[in-house]
Amino acid sequence: MTAPDLVSVKRALISVSDKAGLVDLGKSLTGRGVEILSTGGSAKALAEAGVPVKEVSEQTGFPEIMDGRVKTLHPTIHGGLLARRDIDEHVSAMDDHGIEPIDLLICNLYPFEQTLASGAAFEDCVENIDIGGPAMIRAASKNHDFVTVIVDNEDYEALLGELDANDGATSLAFRRRQSAIAYARTAAYDSAISNWLADEVGEGFPRRVTFSGSAPQVMRYGENPHQQAAFYHSPDDTRTGVATASQIQGKELSYNNMNDTDAAFELVSEFDEPAIAIIKHANPCGVALDERLVDAYHRAFACDSVSAFGGIIAANRPLDGETAEEIVKILTEVVIAPGADADARRILGAKKNLRLLLTDGIPDPGAAGIVIKALAGGFLLQERDSGRVDKRDLQVVTKRAPDARELRDMMIAFRICKHVKSNGIVYVKDGATVGIGAGQMSRVDSARIAALKAVEAAEEVGATEPGTVGSAVASDAFFPFADGLITTAEAGATAVIQPGGSLRDDEVIAAADEKGLAMVFTGMRHFRH
Repeated sequence: MTAPDLVSVKRALISVSDKAGLVDLGKSLTGRGVEILSTGGSAKALAEAGVPVKEVSEQTGFPEIMDGRVKTLHPTIHGGLLARRDIDEHVSAMDDHGIEPIDLLICNLYPFEQTLASGAAFEDCVENIDIGGPAMIRAASKNHDFVTVIVDNEDYEALLGELDANDGATSLAFRRRQSAIAYARTAAYDSAISNWLADEVGEGFPRRVTFSGSAPQVMRYGENPHQQAAFYHSPDDTRTGVATASQIQGKELSYNNMNDTDAAFELVSEFDEPAIAIIKHANPCGVALDERLVDAYHRAFACDSVSAFGGIIAANRPLDGETAEEIVKILTEVVIAPGADADARRILGAKKNLRLLLTDGIPDPGAAGIVIKALAGGFLLQERDSGRVDKRDLQVVTKRAPDARELRDMMIAFRICKHVKSNGIVYVKDGATVGIGAGQMSRVDSARIAALKAVEAAEEVGATEPGTVGSAVASDAFFPFADGLITTAEAGATAVIQPGGSLRDDEVIAAADEKGLAMVFTGMRHFRH
C-alpha cells in the first residue's frame, strides 16, 4: 500500500479544551468548504459565532453521557478516523455502517497539567484526565496516510497555509510531521499523569518512568560546535530560574550559558543575605555576602579576578545602578537576578551583547526535584541535592570549638562547597570566598590549588597576606588523610567544616588539634560530579 501524497480535507472534527483561535479557525475552514463536526463547548462556541457546525451526537445518534465522559468513544467517530481509504474492506465497512470519513482532527486535551500545577484536589485532577481526546488523537495519528491531526493551536496557521498551498489538501510530509507532534503530546500527557499518580502513592522510582519537555529553544550548538542542542521546558518542574526568566537584552543564550547561569542562580539562592556568585564553567570563582550588593560583588570578584573575565554573574537581590556600573567594567556573558532598577537596566543596556535575565524571584533551594544523567544503555536518576545543614546539626570534634565568626564562615563555605565540582575545597573569610579548589582527583590538590589562588589574588591587590589567613574552610566530603587538612592549616585556615566519616577521622582530628584548628562534622556529604 502506498500512501497518497495529497489528501483533500472535506470533513473536520473539532474538540478542544483550549478555545484560543477556535472561532477564526472554524470560519477559515468553512470558508474553504470544510464540513465541521464538533462536541460540547467547542460546538457551542462555533455555533454562537455563526460557524455552521454539526454536533457529534447527531452524527453518532448517541447523546453525550456521564458528564461528557462518553461522547466521541463511538465506532462512527473512530471508524471515520481509522479507516484506510485504499482498502476495499474498510470502505465497505464504512458504507455498511453509515460511517463517514474524517479527514482532519483538531483536538487539544483537558488541562490536566494546569489543574495539577494549580494545587487542585486529587478528585479535580482525576476529572481533568482526558480519555476520548487521546484516543482520537492516537487514531488519527496512526492513520496519518489519510488523516491530518492538529493538537496545538500554534499550528493552526501552518494548517491553513498547507491547505492554501495544496488547493484544500494536505501533503503526506505535513501529515507525518503532525502525527509525530501528536504522539509526543499524548506521551507527555500520560507522562504527567503517571508521574503524579506515582508520587501520590509514594513510588519514588516506579517500574517505568517517563519525562517530557515542551517549547524547545534550539541552540546554535551544544557544549561544542559539532554538537546539536536544545533546551526544553519541563512541566514537572515549576521552580523559578533560567527556564522562567525573561531575557531583557543580549545575544541568544548558548548551551553553556544556560548551564552556567543555572549553576550560578542555584548557588545564590542558598543565602538569605544579599549575595553575588561569579561562575565559570559551572564552578564558582567567587562568592560573597554583604549588606550591599555592590560590596558583595567587589568581594566576590576579588577572589579570582582573572577567572571572572567572561563569566556568569548571579544575584539574589534586584540589581541597582551602582552594582551594574561595576559589572560592566569587565566582559561578562550573562547576568541573572530577580530584578533590576532603571539605572541598572540603562547601564547594562549599553553592553549590547551582555545577556540580562530577570526572574522575579529566586529558586527554592529546599524544593524537591530530579537530576538525570545519561549512560550508555540507560540513565541514572536521583533526587536533586536539596540537603542543607543547620548549626544544630554540627558536631564539634576538636578540643577547640569555633567562635561566632568562624561558625558563620563555616556555614557559608559549606553551602558554597555544595555547588563546587568534587573534590571541592572552599575557603571563606568574613562572608566571602578567598580560595576555591574544584574538580581535582585528589582532595589535597584541591586544597593546594585554592590556597595558591588566594596567594595570587593577594599579590594582585598588594595585600600583605592571602585571604586564607584566618579563614574557615569547607570540604564537600571527608578528608581521607590528614594531609589535606594540614594543607589548609598551612594556608592559614583556623576552622574546618567537613562531613566526617573517614576510617582515619581520628588521625584527622588529631592533626586539627595539633594545629589548633576548630573542626566540626556535618554528617552530610555534597559530592557534585
